[in-house]
Amino acid sequence: MTTRAASSRIIGSVGRGLRTGVGIGVGSLALPVGIGWFYARVLLDTTIRPLYAERVIAADAGSVTLAPLAWATQPGTWGLRWAGGSALVGPVRDAGPAGVVRPLLAGPPPPVGVRAMLDAAAFEPDPSAVGLAFDEVTVSTPLGPCPAWQVPGAGGDTWAVLVHGRGGPRREALRVLPALHRLGLSALVVSYRNDPEAPASPDGRYHLGDTEWLDVEAAMAHAVAAGARRFVLVGWSMGAAIIGALLSRSALADRVAALVWDAPLVDWRATLRQQARIRHLPPALTEITTRVAGRRIGMDFDRFDLRAHPPAVRPPTLLVHTTGDSAVPVQPSRALAAAAPELGWPMTYLEVPHAEHTAAWNADPAAYEDAVTRFLARWLA
Repeated sequence: MTTRAASSRIIGSVGRGLRTGVGIGVGSLALPVGIGWFYARVLLDTTIRPLYAERVIAADAGSVTLAPLAWATQPGTWGLRWAGGSALVGPVRDAGPAGVVRPLLAGPPPPVGVRAMLDAAAFEPDPSAVGLAFDEVTVSTPLGPCPAWQVPGAGGDTWAVLVHGRGGPRREALRVLPALHRLGLSALVVSYRNDPEAPASPDGRYHLGDTEWLDVEAAMAHAVAAGARRFVLVGWSMGAAIIGALLSRSALADRVAALVWDAPLVDWRATLRQQARIRHLPPALTEITTRVAGRRIGMDFDRFDLRAHPPAVRPPTLLVHTTGDSAVPVQPSRALAAAAPELGWPMTYLEVPHAEHTAAWNADPAAYEDAVTRFLARWLA
């Protein structure tokens, strides 16, 4: 799970898969098994399918009016994307049955009538969009070369490595890069297996963090070769699950000085249970799905409940989650933050009301960046 655009694609794909599964199931046993089989298939599917859930009903050089559908009223600053174009829109100016009006902050006005999406990954195409110089570098991973953006800092030996979520783009990291840059950190915005620009996994499936961590470890090794001695790891959604696996399995884990997790996927089963509830499906489906998916990719889902099985290395962590998250539930983040003291895990928890998946920055960019800056300044001093 990742930015709003990617999570919309995922939710839509899951919905289509579930409906297909219902069509296959016959009888009381075959029905849940059929649905679970398709749910597992969609969960591991690396295909990206854009889902344009909004509709533009008016646009000019100063504003865009969206139909009052889907997430048109999401708070704050968002990317607006349509086939062939993109723009940046600001907080809702007016909302009613006739439409939702948002200021157009950057980019061209979209064509009237076009289908579009509000995307939490607001900027594109690369760090130059937020005023930062960068190099396009290649990280040598176990499966082959993975491109990354390398943003030089003030010359210190602490680097940030930024890890996007499932099906998401590297550009979702652009929102927080300026705050990290102001702290003097060099940054590496990574890609990993099954990204469009990276090698596919041998079986062509997502492994939900269970193997992707190897590519993030390779990125850290790349940074070490360039002079890094310690790290801040920043992860969105499944990016946090990837980092959690790294903290238990990598020889470089003890170099991690701090974490920033945004809408982290800290319990896969809880996430799948929420998706089932949204679709009015029985809770037992989650167990069937995890069994099928686990057999397909050789993954132990128990290891990805970070409250019950915390990582071996537990650096100071800023955990941010929104209450309106329909992709990854907020409750496991609350539970992990509450249990953190007894787990010996220094943790700061920030809960943001109403906003959707990975949209805490979008809801209030200044407050978000201030929280990240204060947290890291404290622990990196």
